[in-house]
Amino acid sequence: MSFTVYISPVAINTITLTSTYVKIVAMITVIIAGGSGTRLWPLSTPEYPKHLLKLIDERSMVQQARDRAKKLGDTVYVVTEASHSDRMKEQLSDLPDEAFLIEPGRRGTANCIVFALDVIARTHGKDEPIAFIHADQHVRDEEGFARSFKVAARVSQEQKNITLIGIEPTFAATSFGYIERDGVIDPDSAVYNVESFKEKPDYETARKYVESGNYLWNCGYFVGSINVFLNEMERSAPDLKATFDSLAAISVPSSDEYNQAYLALDNQVIDIALIEKAQKLAVVSASFDWMDLGSFRDLHDAVSRDEQGNYFKGEGINPIDVENTYVRNEEAKPIAVIGLDNVIVVNTPDGILVARKDVSHRTGEVAKKLQSLK
Repeated sequence: MSFTVYISPVAINTITLTSTYVKIVAMITVIIAGGSGTRLWPLSTPEYPKHLLKLIDERSMVQQARDRAKKLGDTVYVVTEASHSDRMKEQLSDLPDEAFLIEPGRRGTANCIVFALDVIARTHGKDEPIAFIHADQHVRDEEGFARSFKVAARVSQEQKNITLIGIEPTFAATSFGYIERDGVIDPDSAVYNVESFKEKPDYETARKYVESGNYLWNCGYFVGSINVFLNEMERSAPDLKATFDSLAAISVPSSDEYNQAYLALDNQVIDIALIEKAQKLAVVSASFDWMDLGSFRDLHDAVSRDEQGNYFKGEGINPIDVENTYVRNEEAKPIAVIGLDNVIVVNTPDGILVARKDVSHRTGEVAKKLQSLK
């Protein structure tokens, strides 16, 4: 099973859009680089989470996100947690220090986005579109990615609302949320009104969603200006607006006062705190491939494999009669894999994982248990 979806690019280059859309839109990009990636243990650890790892090629996930952000505009910010900030700056050395928005502690995606909006509002115009993207998702088609986000920025500017980007589902996924679309805003650019959101469904429900053709996978991408976000918060999430106002009232974002105020916030997820409450949203159907690397099964689908469906990375791997297997060795000691099919084998200084691919998502259970023992 693959989480990659291929879609024909929308007709942006034909300039069949309204006069509002013809103007090329550059935007500010915020890369959200949080989380610990427990389901990719022992590669991913709290000290070195998956967005800092080279999982697909010789560039880390956050470096690849930076590459995509370059297609959207020159201004890029990265929200990261304090314990990872030094490594983040090393990997994104082309960005200035002020581009790194450092959380003193994780307080959920809702608060990290409010934090980013506050900092950006201090130095930028409040009507510039801002794209929020994630550091741990895999996209190959950077040009298609840029096209979809530029459509979203134009729609947000015209409609004065938050505009999401959704992925056309190719199978009945139970590990993603869904966006129900209803009513076409612009058929040439695949833009729709958002009717509702659905949490991760069971298989039969997901199958019905896909068969209906009215649903998109929710990949957590959205675009809007500061004014658009603040207006929607005022209408739909006054507690988030109060958080913004309280942070904005503190003169220096990196001060002890600011950090203490931030640490006092409750953990909140942006989808629940704001997006699902919003009174008016648009969604763009993506014109790029997308994959959420949420398990080793997903990761195996994303990398190049040999004729037997195997992926081997590292020294000292000795396979015999192996098919459809992912093996990664991060140490010098040899590994022998014999007669395996549909298996994950990962050896690092932090631990050894051996799992069937189809249950590899349960790795997170082990990682959380190990963290609790520390």
